[in-house]
Amino acid sequence: MTEIIIPVAAMTLLGLLFGAGLALALKIFGIEVDPKMALIITKLPGANCGACGKAGCAGFAAAVFHGEVPPSACPVSSDETRQEIASILGLDQGSAGERMTAVVKCNGGEAAKDKYTYRGIKSCKAASLVFGGYKACSFGCLGFGDCADVCPFGAISVHKGLAVINHKKCTGCGNCVKACPKGLIELIPAKAGYYVKCNSKDPAPVKVKACKASCIACRKCEKACSVTAIKVDANLSRIDYQKCQNIGKCAEVCPTKVIVKI
Repeated sequence: MTEIIIPVAAMTLLGLLFGAGLALALKIFGIEVDPKMALIITKLPGANCGACGKAGCAGFAAAVFHGEVPPSACPVSSDETRQEIASILGLDQGSAGERMTAVVKCNGGEAAKDKYTYRGIKSCKAASLVFGGYKACSFGCLGFGDCADVCPFGAISVHKGLAVINHKKCTGCGNCVKACPKGLIELIPAKAGYYVKCNSKDPAPVKVKACKASCIACRKCEKACSVTAIKVDANLSRIDYQKCQNIGKCAEVCPTKVIVKI
């Protein structure tokens, strides 16, 4: 519990300090600022991670205040914070959006076969430039942790050659999504219960030769889902999170256990 409370408390304190500091600076230099904008700054995490595309939290506060971006454009904020910002601006609560979390769509790691021995720079980006990477599965995680290096919240680690997300720490900032040269990391709704831990579009016979922990497109999950929330497309199972009710039957019947619970 402390690993959640301490970071949240620290972020809140930083937000308040940054907001107070900015308000003081504006007062000293005689710059007028709307009280609503100053209040928005105090609500933001204060991480200044740049995931929103703005120059820190103050830049985001100005953008959301002037209607350039919605409250949901800050992926690091909690659902509660987004709702509070929407309320400050008198916006529809629906504009606040929902919190997202990152998932790694690979179940291989050390379980996946290598096609050659790589002795180059320990970077996924560098390794992927050498014949698409050393993994027999061209879609597989290379495990050098480029994603972990860019995560400002310490939510990613590498275990047995596979990137692992700590969903209690993940804020859905999306930095890891941009860093993965294989396009294996995806942002999904934090309230989602399950996801498909594979991204290979290869035919099943090709997949099993490279990795036995892959989606073989058997369609058992598709048949088991009573709300038609999962479909097999391009040799890969895909979940429609607008329909999914987190029943879990798809995970129960998956023969390769590639559909997992968050």
